[in-house]
Amino acid sequence: MTLNVMETANETSEEYFILIGFSDRPVLEMILFVVNLIFYFFAVTGNSTIILLSLLDPQLHTPMYCFLSNLSVLDLCYSTSSVPQMLANLWGPRKTITYIGCVVQLFVFLSVGGVECILLSVMAYDLFVEVCKPLHYMVIVHPQLCLQLAALAWLSGLANSILMSPLTLSLERCGHWRINHFVCEMPALIRISCVNTSQVEGLVFFLAIPIVLVPLTMILVSCGYIASAVYNIKSVAGRKKAFNTCFSHMIVVSLFYSSIIYMYMQTGNAASQDQGKFLTLFYCLVIPTLNPFIYTLRNKEVKGAMRKVLGNGPGPH
Repeated sequence: MTLNVMETANETSEEYFILIGFSDRPVLEMILFVVNLIFYFFAVTGNSTIILLSLLDPQLHTPMYCFLSNLSVLDLCYSTSSVPQMLANLWGPRKTITYIGCVVQLFVFLSVGGVECILLSVMAYDLFVEVCKPLHYMVIVHPQLCLQLAALAWLSGLANSILMSPLTLSLERCGHWRINHFVCEMPALIRISCVNTSQVEGLVFFLAIPIVLVPLTMILVSCGYIASAVYNIKSVAGRKKAFNTCFSHMIVVSLFYSSIIYMYMQTGNAASQDQGKFLTLFYCLVIPTLNPFIYTLRNKEVKGAMRKVLGNGPGPH
């Protein structure tokens, strides 16, 4: 396998990058191929189901499912922009990606990551209003506000990517086209640069404050208020429902933010490269697979909508 990668390197021009991954461990590559294929199938199926049900069932035309549909679109973008190429490289001897493909992966990763950070804070605000101000919920979180908040998340993520992608790609590589990763991710591209990258890394850390840390702070504050409100709910059923909803959101937030902070808020050479590869697999595949199950696919509303769409029974009442 290593010989094949070296042969590919000799054939590669500046139109291609070489994604090394775990080329020196072919058995691990075969295991990862099978595992990734299974996770990718469930990620696409689960998130596509959420999007379709939210569109087809009028009873799911609510702010929560609007935001969840956006989250499912983000998860599909994450996995589809990288996993098919990853599977092809894991399966065959060639480990290359075109320069254009690398640019697309980098842009998608940076933009989608930024959008998801903002969107998770928006969803936390939605939960805060639903639990703490239930009588005013429909007045405060009206459809126009939902569209505005979703647009804010998408525009913020795109702006982050438009700024960071060209800066990352403009770093001098001095003929280095071998990326020790599965995908064209920013830390991996920074590592192959032959110039001082401290300014770019400093800008990454600076941009992480409004894109990562501020939304995370808002989420934690919102959940603090929610926890206080849940404690004061007298109904056991109501308290359990509110707790489960907030707990599900915090699981997703913890999974996503822990991997993002580890990957992007330290210098390009500081992280263990193998850990970085597995973390990338985690938030490209595992998180998009888990999100639909954590949030919605076990809900009575979604089960009812699924039966209704499939013609197997009435929707929820």
